[in-house]
Formats: sequence, structure tokens, C-alpha cells
Amino acid sequence: MDTLPSELFARCVAASKRVRWDIEADVIRDRRFDPAHKFLPETLTLAGAVRFLSPAEKPYFSQVQGRTYANMFGLVERFIAAKVTELTRDHWFGDQVAFEALVRFTDEELKHQELFRRTESLIGEAMPAGYSFPWEPNAVAGAVLSKSSWAVLALTLHIELFSQLHYRESIREDNELSPLVRDIFRLHWVEESQHALLDELEWRRVDAGLDTEARDRAVDDFIDLLGALDGIIAAQADGDGAYFIQTCGRRLTSSEEGILRQTMLDAYRRQYIASGIRHPHFLAVLSSLTDQPQLARILRAAGVAPGAVRQAA
Repeated sequence: MDTLPSELFARCVAASKRVRWDIEADVIRDRRFDPAHKFLPETLTLAGAVRFLSPAEKPYFSQVQGRTYANMFGLVERFIAAKVTELTRDHWFGDQVAFEALVRFTDEELKHQELFRRTESLIGEAMPAGYSFPWEPNAVAGAVLSKSSWAVLALTLHIELFSQLHYRESIREDNELSPLVRDIFRLHWVEESQHALLDELEWRRVDAGLDTEARDRAVDDFIDLLGALDGIIAAQADGDGAYFIQTCGRRLTSSEEGILRQTMLDAYRRQYIASGIRHPHFLAVLSSLTDQPQLARILRAAGVAPGAVRQAA
């Protein structure tokens, strides 16, 4: 980073003031979800790989995944808000602009949690009974926050970057999506855009205080968090696959059920792990904060080929 951190914190504060929005007045606007629309693009759901789905079933496949996509953001933002609140302590008697930037970050993450609770309520009105998202946000947050700040900030930047990537490259470009879905993730994106910068600033600040041994332990923590995330998405993919099979309106063959479940899992691993770990900026930051053996351990745990590192370098 060539720009001084104080200038970057100030830029984030200015952006936060400029783009601020209200859930009901600016996002929901008395609208409901229309089951005729997709909730996520095929580039994220991988619905094109499920060739036996009818034209009417593909939007429903996207709706199941889109519902979980919104709930996943509500889940992870619980620990993100708590961690950022904790980090403000380091700025109490220092850079007050940095302090304000992180306080605004926390406030926006709390609002995003409420947005996704509202989204789940509205989607629940439009979809059949039987869907389950069993993860208790406080329990997940407690498990994540038991790890080092270095690891939590690594996971947070990974999430912030893939959320922006998904919006810019997929959600924004798909005119067949629900207009309400597009607005939810457009306005989520405009506030998340500065969060990624704050994540990186804090991650680098925390990293500067670690010795080699502590950083090595932090790398292990990050690997543990990626493994825990994979466990959550694998279980959710299995549940979502079962929900689709039970509610799609026809009986699938055992072969079709297997393909559908595997596609759901592949899509979730791509959405929540691969697209963040492979993000060029994430790889660049991660490479700058780790040595080669540490980086190799992380990539191996995430299932990323070494070529991705060369591409990002």
C-alpha cells in the first residue's frame, strides 16, 4: 500500500457517509419475492451442470441456493461485527479517524445482519415449508472468535472480497434475477466495498505485531477456520439438496438425486471458499504476509493449485 493508512481510513469514513442506506426505505420498499424469478445467477449455482432440470426447475434451484446465500452472510456478519468492535479498542486513544471508520464498519455489519434476517422472512413467505438453516450465529461466532485475530481477519477479508466479486461479475450482470435480490446485494456491496480495505489495514497492523512462531500458529488457526467453513457448507448443501428433492414437484431418480446433491456441494465450495481464496487481491495480500511453506499449507487446505499463486504474483 503506497497510501498512508490514516488517509485510507479517512477515505472509508467519507465513503460510509456517502453511500449509507436504509433497509425499508431504500432496499425492501414494500416488495415481496416473486417465485418466477431466479435468486442467484447460474454462474454461482452451477444449475447448467444439472441437465435434467426443466426450465421451471432451474429458477427454483437458484432460489434454494439464494436463500442460503443470504443466510450465510447474516451468519458470518455476526462474528465480523464482534471482531471489528474488539479491534476498535486498539484505536481508542490513537487515530480517531481509524476509530470512527471501524465503528461505522460495525454499525453497517449490524444493519446487514438485520437486512438478511428480513430477507429470510420474506423468502420464507415465497417458498415451501421444510427449509432449514440450523446454524446458531452466536455459537458460530464464538467458535470463530476463539481463534487468533490474524486468522479471523484473514477469513473476513476472504469473505468481503468474494462477496464483491460475486456482485460485480455475476449478480449485477444477470437481468433475469429478482429485482429485489439485485437491490439487496447492490446496496450490500456499496457498503462492503470499503470494509475489505479496512479488513486489510487491520490484518496488516495485527500481522506487524507477530513473530514467526505466532504467525505460524495463526496460519494453523486460519486453516482450522477454512475447515470449519467447509463443514458448514457441506452440511448445508446436503440439507438444501434434500429440501429441493422433497419440494421440486416430481420424483427424481437416485442418479439425478446424486448429481443434484454433488452440484449443490460443488457450487457452495466454489461460492464460499474457492472464489475467495483464489481472488487475486486476497492471494496477493496473503502472499505478502506469509512465507512460502505457510502459504502452501493454506492453499493445500483450501484445495487451490500452486498455479493460482503464480498467477497472482
